[in-house]
Amino acid sequence: MHSIQQIQDQIIDEFNFFKDWSEKYQYLIDLGKNLPEFNDSNRTDSNLIKGCQSKVWLNSSFDNNVVIFEADSDAIISKGIISLLIRVFSGHKPEDILESKIDFIEKIGLNTHLSQTRANGLLAMIKQIKIYALAYKSKK
Repeated sequence: MHSIQQIQDQIIDEFNFFKDWSEKYQYLIDLGKNLPEFNDSNRTDSNLIKGCQSKVWLNSSFDNNVVIFEADSDAIISKGIISLLIRVFSGHKPEDILESKIDFIEKIGLNTHLSQTRANGLLAMIKQIKIYALAYKSKK
């Protein structure tokens, strides 16, 4: 199992492969399309991330001391963003999620290529992931 930092480094390498942002956006959209099927029963208001302009659902479960995330969105860019976050954080211990430094967003330049509303949505997604991790950590 790769560490959270190793996964972020892989993502940075993947994005560095593309020359311009139209290719990077296309890659982000493709990543979103490859998200595993999201169960309709998880499309609940309680799984909706507050602060996202588009609808983004994030479901979590805790098994074997690791947090598992599943997500979906009705917007293609948001779906790509949440797919990256799931790839980074799903399958890790709550402590590791809470202590991780998230640097891939800046290093791939995503923060400077998002509209203000999408950037706020991205922060809301990360915040929600950390809230779930904190809840699972305190349950142990």
